[in-house]
Amino acid sequence: MTAIIDYDAGNLKSVEKALAYLGEEAVITRDRSQILSADRVILPGVGAFGDAMEKLRLYELDKVVRLVAERNIPLLGICLGLQLLFESSEESEGVSGLGILKGQILRIPDAPGLKIPHMGWNSLDIKPGTRLFDGMKQGEYVYFVHSYYLKAEQEDVVAASVEYGAHIHAAVEWGNVYACQFHPEKSGQTGLEILKNFLRISKADL
Repeated sequence: MTAIIDYDAGNLKSVEKALAYLGEEAVITRDRSQILSADRVILPGVGAFGDAMEKLRLYELDKVVRLVAERNIPLLGICLGLQLLFESSEESEGVSGLGILKGQILRIPDAPGLKIPHMGWNSLDIKPGTRLFDGMKQGEYVYFVHSYYLKAEQEDVVAASVEYGAHIHAAVEWGNVYACQFHPEKSGQTGLEILKNFLRISKADL
């Protein structure tokens, strides 16, 4: 069973539907015991960094997500969920993220002809040997909607990147922690393959 963390951040149903399509039992929940007993956990989200951290703290889900990471339960952050796993964001100065991984969330710099938010399909530069992209070709296209991007402190956590006004760290893998800036649940067959790869990961593998 996969637990989808509910902290009022939206986009939960589309993730649930994608998992159901793949035959995975999923539950949208903020129940601590249900999350910690799940086979794997997804932290999705759209919206503002500061508001999201406020809601996570309100429901004490910040502590639960850290426990998921500590207990080696496979964890997948999606879009805002990726950003929250890191230390801070220029979108919400003075607000600390979960700090599970080291790095900052920066605003995509303005440039002539560059539309912000970054909204649409971009091809991935995939690092060989990553689990999320196992069996996938270089240059696969996925769907993005964001104005802020990840600059990870350690290059070795980066699983895929794209260029869009900056060198954007588009996906990360570190131990049991995985995350995508793009939306796999909105990325057609490629996105379903990425989710399928995540669903294959079990605690025993890590």
